Amino acid sequence: MIFGPVPVGQAQGTVLAHAMVGARGKITKGTVLDAAQVAALAEAGHDTLIVARLEPGDVNEDAAAAALAATLVPDPDAQRLRISGAGAGRVNLYATGPGIVALDRAAITALNAVDPMITLATVPPWHRVDAGTMVATIKIISYAVPQAALTRAQSASPRALSVLPPRYATATLIETRVGPTAPTGKGRAALTGRLDRLGLALGPRIMVAHDTNAIAEALRDAPGEVLFVLTASATSDPHDVAPAALRAAGGHVEAYGMPVDPGNLLFLGHLGDKPVIGLPGCARSPALNGADWVMERLICGLALTRADIADMGVGGLLKEIPTRPRPREG
Repeated sequence: MIFGPVPVGQAQGTVLAHAMVGARGKITKGTVLDAAQVAALAEAGHDTLIVARLEPGDVNEDAAAAALAATLVPDPDAQRLRISGAGAGRVNLYATGPGIVALDRAAITALNAVDPMITLATVPPWHRVDAGTMVATIKIISYAVPQAALTRAQSASPRALSVLPPRYATATLIETRVGPTAPTGKGRAALTGRLDRLGLALGPRIMVAHDTNAIAEALRDAPGEVLFVLTASATSDPHDVAPAALRAAGGHVEAYGMPVDPGNLLFLGHLGDKPVIGLPGCARSPALNGADWVMERLICGLALTRADIADMGVGGLLKEIPTRPRPREG
């Protein structure tokens, strides 16, 4: 593509780089100028125009964006993505249902390194989405790109992103109490909101004493496919009451503690094939915390290891929850 000034008389068939006013009104940038528009610009007194001229082997911006989108999303149904129409060199990709976004970071980086005029911007890895959430935007910055560069970008990034849907439909929350007074329903309400976004139904309320045997029995009897434990007293050690209860029920604890704040005092494990998440106290608030990242990934079928939890520390300093009993400062 050749970009720069040309005499107005030689501008027919070129792409107007900047909006201009002709004798019969405004002509927008990106317009492929025809004879009438060139005459109108000349009549308005314009001697020179800044334009783009496509050369052999160039691909128009919209066609290039659409071609790249087709490479990234060859199977929209399986990848749970919708491709928008192309306009001004841009194509957007939208989630067609709830889930989390799986990205091939290396492939996307390779695509963006091919040519500065070919770009793909995405949400962060494992970002939770709803139907209609924009997942990525493709933008061809120039009015055209060489076919060779487009081909390299396509080769670098086939099927580089998708939405992973929820793999479970039901959940059980086990809450504990210390003494005769049951905790408020804030924790259950907050969890219900989180699960609704992913299409999971939360079963009837289960309240037991803050006791290893009582929690273990409740875990064994829980009907949900995903199990949550929210204790009246914070879980402050891998051998505290709730993790001990999971082991006593026949399950195992895979990780305790996480480098995400709020959310440090979380544990996770399995009871048979059921994921078990010990919620930190901050999960009583609807504000984002480390438990969100863990439950969203587990619900969408990802197996989390201690190494995965450790990796969450970069970016894990989240917004403080105003109602926190022991804030970071003060």
